[in-house]
Amino acid sequence: MHLPSALWLTGVLSMPVLAFNVSSWGQKAIDSGVQRFNGKCNRKNVKVRKEWRDLSKSERRDYIKAFKCLLESPSILPAGEAPGAVSAFDDFIYLHLNVTPFINFSGLFLPWHRYYIHGFEQGLAKCGYKGALAYWNHGLDVANLLASPIFDGSDTSLGGNGDPVPHGDSGFIFPGFTEVNILPAGPSGRGGGCVTTGPRGIAGMQTHLGPVGLPKYGEPGHLTVAANVLADNRRCLKRDLSEELGRKFATLRNTTDLILQTKNIFEFQTTLEGDPRYHPGNLGIHTAGHFMIGGDPGADMYISPGDPVFWLHHGQIDRLWWIWQNLDLENRQDLWSTHTLLNQPPSANVTTNETIAIGPTMPDVQIRQLMDTVSGNHFCYVYE
Repeated sequence: MHLPSALWLTGVLSMPVLAFNVSSWGQKAIDSGVQRFNGKCNRKNVKVRKEWRDLSKSERRDYIKAFKCLLESPSILPAGEAPGAVSAFDDFIYLHLNVTPFINFSGLFLPWHRYYIHGFEQGLAKCGYKGALAYWNHGLDVANLLASPIFDGSDTSLGGNGDPVPHGDSGFIFPGFTEVNILPAGPSGRGGGCVTTGPRGIAGMQTHLGPVGLPKYGEPGHLTVAANVLADNRRCLKRDLSEELGRKFATLRNTTDLILQTKNIFEFQTTLEGDPRYHPGNLGIHTAGHFMIGGDPGADMYISPGDPVFWLHHGQIDRLWWIWQNLDLENRQDLWSTHTLLNQPPSANVTTNETIAIGPTMPDVQIRQLMDTVSGNHFCYVYE
């Protein structure tokens, strides 16, 4: 593991199948999960989700191979439902696009995305991948994204930065607010164009759906929206890597403070998401992480799963929730907030008795069954 020595203590848990090197509170989270192993989820079948740089190069290549399989597999959506969903990977993007106003800045944010990325992990498995979903610890890369093994453009990366395209800052406005949140362009001339480096299939990758709400370069607060967001609006994957927001909101210190200083789900989720109602000016680890990637579709809240790094980003978001929960699981299985983005329009609070329905390959599930990742009901995984 790659941890800041001044802030973390190291503990080791050795088991017949699992061995971890983690922080002291990360160790406590793992211990909590291991103690709940049962007949359905146990040492032999538990998946261990690792940070991308902790996968071997062979494991990364296997992951990339399975990802490319999803790109090449046909959509299973009903004919005509989303003409721009031309692959199994596009199906995942469509599912997110379709419910964005209800799963961001809402009570569904954490459990919905936990189940969603689990579905993607299952998709990789159907394509032959035997490992677990990886995650991206943003704080390890806030000094230099281009040096990250995720973005370095090598054959074991998820593609490099976009080609250089001169451009200015962009920005967005939260619904119901007036302040423009500036999204600084990456270092001058460094990115913004098509991703042309990285493994074959990701370099030169095409995206289809949207854009739905893509911030415009040089026009902060203005968005690009396709005439028909569900059509096959074929264009290259673009990326605009920028460390500035990460240095403010997604450092290792931000992560540590989020986990250790938030005492209830309200504090945890509003801090993680950067909820403008309670943390004005602080985009939080979640929002900042998306805009560290930038580009199209990465900077578009609706279709951001179209960037391969989205899944690692949300692996980290789920990991942070997983650690926070397992430090006091008995008292951390509740939810906060309503069914609508920023409660617009006003709606009832989400409860764990409700059912989440995601898509054609994933059975409907009661939220309370998503609160423990080693219950064996739907999940059997821990994080390293």
